[in-house]
Amino acid sequence: MNHVHLELKNVSKAVFRKVNNTRVRAQILGSLDLKVNKGELVTIMGASGSGKSTLLRLINRLSEIDSGIILFNGNDIRSHVPMELRRKIGMVFQVPVTFKGSVRDNLVFGIKLWGGNTGIETLSRDAGIPEDLFDADAGQLSIGEKQRVCIARAIANQPGILLLDEPTSSLDAISAEKIEKLLLGLQKERDLTILWVTHEKEQVERIGGRRLILRGGRLEDYHA
Repeated sequence: MNHVHLELKNVSKAVFRKVNNTRVRAQILGSLDLKVNKGELVTIMGASGSGKSTLLRLINRLSEIDSGIILFNGNDIRSHVPMELRRKIGMVFQVPVTFKGSVRDNLVFGIKLWGGNTGIETLSRDAGIPEDLFDADAGQLSIGEKQRVCIARAIANQPGILLLDEPTSSLDAISAEKIEKLLLGLQKERDLTILWVTHEKEQVERIGGRRLILRGGRLEDYHA
């Protein structure tokens, strides 16, 4: 029997945008519903500004919903302290940001921040980071290598859900496909539930999963 890992019911969110030097309220999401089963991969497409990133930010409380409810394992996410929720729902952003120091420092930071018990060697292996990079300056890594470090930080506490906000959009084609394979491998190995936001139709075809498109503030099935 499928276990509903994440459920959004009648979720709405508005933001303020600047139009002709005037702040205008814009409804981004309206009466949005979604059910995601444990271990499922869901890809979400949509036009620029449609609310894809906003949707992910609502799920781990980087932003708050205006109305509706979001359930994680059947419980309202607002019953969780945000930092505790983010230990269970990890997120990888579009542009990888590393912290000052070495790769090792960044990995240790991820483990300490989230209170995980994963060793650095295990974490680096799972994220495809070679040990000869441990002492390298994280700020001098390639974008692809930086994204691997960010993925390692995101999985340090073994979250059940991983939110991916266009994680390969800043990478070249070869690096992007390597990151895709890494993330799909992690999903299978760890039985991760993944919500993957992308604007690339070709990527949706490659990674598979359930395909949705965000249009008019609601999610619909996507058919290429």
